[in-house]
Amino acid sequence: MAVAEPPPAALDRVRGLLTAEARIRPEGYLDVVGGSGPESTGLVQDFMLSGVVPRIYERWWRPALGRAIKGVLGPGMRDEHRIAHLLLALSPGDAVLDVACGTGNFTRGFAPTVGAGGLAVGIDVSETMLARAVSDTRSAGLADRTAYVRGNAQEMPFVDGVFDAVCCFAALHLFADPDRALDRMTEVLAPGGRIAIFTSARGRTAPLRTWESVAGARRGMRLFEQDEVVAALERRGFDDTRQRVAGLTQFVGGRLAG
Repeated sequence: MAVAEPPPAALDRVRGLLTAEARIRPEGYLDVVGGSGPESTGLVQDFMLSGVVPRIYERWWRPALGRAIKGVLGPGMRDEHRIAHLLLALSPGDAVLDVACGTGNFTRGFAPTVGAGGLAVGIDVSETMLARAVSDTRSAGLADRTAYVRGNAQEMPFVDGVFDAVCCFAALHLFADPDRALDRMTEVLAPGGRIAIFTSARGRTAPLRTWESVAGARRGMRLFEQDEVVAALERRGFDDTRQRVAGLTQFVGGRLAG
């Protein structure tokens, strides 16, 4: 049974930010891709695009995978949300974009902060993830300020300069072209906009780096050097960059120069 369409205000506001035609899917999100979408980059993304992972993503998949690569003493999911909010410095009325939003756990988390006058937008290519995101967002009573778009994160179909903040947690290392994705994240930000990224970080020892290369290649994951993402942001005009390394992961944030 098709789910009822969400409040038109949120969808209409997002539609006005798009550079491509979009249709409303019965599940309640805007689709600018159609068809099957971009080709998967490996095993991990195959799971993300399946119908199984959305049912276990927030409770089991994401916390367990995160714990494995962040280390026993690394930040948990609640800490990740806190770090994202700290790096993004959201205020009421802000427009925030959650890139590769999955089931919308972070997108929904931003919605109360931006308030009824703000907008939280999630973009992902997985139809099953987005269907779950819409359903959970409605159940949380946040559909009036939250909307989802099915699109390619490396060619995001948004007008330049329309977001105050962009978040990309646990996804950049899965993109076929992360540099292009960073370009688009930068372009859609307004001057002074903030970015928050959670992604991979290579170890320092030779044995660990060898194991990482083999494991990452098999899973379709890119392993970034510990200074690589910070440098990439600074080349794109971000300042006030901050970084926290946890196990084989890193949190990176910055503010786009005005």
